[in-house]
Amino acid sequence: GITAFEEALKNNKIKYELYIYEGAQHAFHNDTAPTRYNETAAKLAWGRTIDFFDKHLD
Repeated sequence: GITAFEEALKNNKIKYELYIYEGAQHAFHNDTAPTRYNETAAKLAWGRTIDFFDKHLD
């Protein structure tokens, strides 16, 4: 699970950012699935994705 993955990253001194979106399910960004879609989490995650791209991609 995520705990083991995070531990492996730390043990190997790999820089990372981890975000957990409380109350959000798998596929929370899929706005065609109303039982899963979480608009608040989706907007926050998308903003973070774009920020990451802006920072790390040319």
